[in-house]
Amino acid sequence: MTDLSPLRLSVLDTVPVWQGSSAAESLRNALDLAQQAERLGYVRFWVAEHHNTPSLATSSPAVLVGQVAAATTSIRVGSGAVLLPNHAPLTIAEQFGVLTSLHPDRIDLGIGRAAGTDPYTAGLLRGARAAGTEHFGQQLAELASYFAPPGEAETDVFAVPQVSPGPPIWLLGSSTSSAAAAARLGLPYAYAHVINPAECTAALRTYRAEFRPSPRLAAPYAIVAAGVIVADTSDEAERLGRSFAHGQLLSRLQRGSTLPRPDQTEATRFSTAHLEFMRERQATQVVGDPAGVRERLVAIVADSGADEVMALTMVWDHTARVRSYELLASLTETAPVATRAAGAEDLG
Repeated sequence: MTDLSPLRLSVLDTVPVWQGSSAAESLRNALDLAQQAERLGYVRFWVAEHHNTPSLATSSPAVLVGQVAAATTSIRVGSGAVLLPNHAPLTIAEQFGVLTSLHPDRIDLGIGRAAGTDPYTAGLLRGARAAGTEHFGQQLAELASYFAPPGEAETDVFAVPQVSPGPPIWLLGSSTSSAAAAARLGLPYAYAHVINPAECTAALRTYRAEFRPSPRLAAPYAIVAAGVIVADTSDEAERLGRSFAHGQLLSRLQRGSTLPRPDQTEATRFSTAHLEFMRERQATQVVGDPAGVRERLVAIVADSGADEVMALTMVWDHTARVRSYELLASLTETAPVATRAAGAEDLG
């Protein structure tokens, strides 16, 4: 692959909260970003799940998915991901049944097995339920059963509203083991390059090699979710990206902080160890001017065989974040993204 013209592009939003701002403002920005992504022809807009993390206002993905879907008209909207150990499968089936009923053929249900928080908070979320990652396979099977065709459900309990076949269920992960699980179950797969870029190629090769067709998916389909920041100049992109790396450092040093703005990062004196940590975090991102980002993404897609890139852009200024997505979309202008999105495949 020598360019990005055949590639489908999507958006992942963790709804970052920056110092001097608020979660409410970030949530409003998320709705505007979804509308801008739709205007630019992005295929889907997914929101994450985090808890007890003031810097990320994504504690309720189902609620936010509904708000984004209501604020848009055509872009697919989904979870990236609902963290299944935190929830009863029936609850998720009913929430996404409501969303699918209100927004037919537009909702994606991305599922993950992490906690999205610290162990104590995870315990509070789960309450008396004995739900952990060791029960993930059982939970996933139960969740899928609630979307079974009428007459085929092996249960006396039904998710209401009953929706069959239900929204596409995606498995999300950041390892070869999660890729193998998605392949075994015949599910579309989204790999978190933003968390573990080193294993991306191996994971997607495992997924394709071990994929088993299922009633939900005849052939493998994989997304790479990568951290991407595009600016008109590489210097500006690097400046914006440093505040994200600084935020990653703060999350390690002082729990409960929101994300720093670039001017705060520039005014901070860092130790050698802290600078090295930030450089490592920046290295996991695809950051630069359009030409530099194109080169990096072409390499990622060529190595991994990804069908779609989902960009997570952690930029403090909302205007600059929208500009980043505009520049990213322009990299596929030889085959307009909007045209490809309109001719949706089975997965949207």
